[in-house]
Amino acid sequence: MWKPAGSTTTESAPAPRACRGCGGRALVTVLDLGSVPAADHFPPADGPLCAHDPLYPLAMTVCRKCGLAQLDADATAPEEPRGVEPQALRDQAHEAVRTLARDGWLDTRGTVREFASPHGGSWLGLLAGRGFCTHQSDPGTAAPADVVLDSFGMMHEADQRAAAARRRAATAPDGTLFLQFHSLGAIVAQGQWNALRHGHFAYYSLTALTELLAAVGMHVAQAWEFDLYGGTVLAAIRHGADPHGAPSVARILAAENAAAVADPGTLGLLQHSADDDAAALRALLHRLARAGRRVCAYGASSRSVAQLYRAGVDRTVLHAVADVSPAKRGRRMPGTDVPIIAPDELAAADPDRILLTVPDLLPELQRAYPALDGRWIVGGIGVHA
Repeated sequence: MWKPAGSTTTESAPAPRACRGCGGRALVTVLDLGSVPAADHFPPADGPLCAHDPLYPLAMTVCRKCGLAQLDADATAPEEPRGVEPQALRDQAHEAVRTLARDGWLDTRGTVREFASPHGGSWLGLLAGRGFCTHQSDPGTAAPADVVLDSFGMMHEADQRAAAARRRAATAPDGTLFLQFHSLGAIVAQGQWNALRHGHFAYYSLTALTELLAAVGMHVAQAWEFDLYGGTVLAAIRHGADPHGAPSVARILAAENAAAVADPGTLGLLQHSADDDAAALRALLHRLARAGRRVCAYGASSRSVAQLYRAGVDRTVLHAVADVSPAKRGRRMPGTDVPIIAPDELAAADPDRILLTVPDLLPELQRAYPALDGRWIVGGIGVHA
């Protein structure tokens, strides 16, 4: 595997001795990616390649007591160059708000606050357009709101019990917290091992989330599923216990139970996916290089960092990675010598194949770059030419 000269492994902080959610001590490691670069540190491309890119352990554990899948330890310092919200995520936000309105959850106007996600994007404008009074102040310190929004935000907090308690405090007694998350069921079913990254401290099943919320005095009143990221759940969360149990919630919980998504044996299948996919991507890129094919990638995403590093990628097999974020221009993929370029540079490079690291981007890229049709390798998960 290629490494910059002098690349070093940084010792992690001690692994947490208690679950980030319930405080239990029965944590089982289910996915270990070894030492990889930090998911959000993109070094300057014009710096020396012997820049000593630090490496950090990256592993997932699951709590046998509450079923919360979680990041083991994280010694990285968040940098998070600001990305540009994909069209797929914007489209899904509109769809989610329309769904909430259709089902009567937005009938009563009031105040709305939002726990922001480091990945950007906001639903505040969508709620303002429906008559809600928006406030940009921190929902953790402001007065409780009638609606509190969290789209892929809570997973970034190391102390999950405290994170849930902050959201409870931000929600008015008769208010609703809308929390959206990438489903652990989808991660397991589709072998999405690269959902694991530094800075993402929790990977929720609705089962584990229900228990986490119950501990702070809240319950999931209704839930909806969307196709985003292969499987995303939006939960409407209210104060108190649930005396009835909504059919939508019961259905998802039953499906998770049938699939045993929180079972260490089930989650352990992600390790096989990670190892198999790294080998498959390495073999594919080397085969294309031997055939004289020019290969680029699209999406300098956090999830692609471990993916490319574990496949031993360098510029001999991958010419560049395009990304729409201006903050990532002039940088390179961590742990590799592969530069990050603008999308227009990708089109000008006229590659024979393009590895798409985030499959949800495909429709918008096909619309934007029709000349590149037929060249996409969709996703690093189950790659195919």
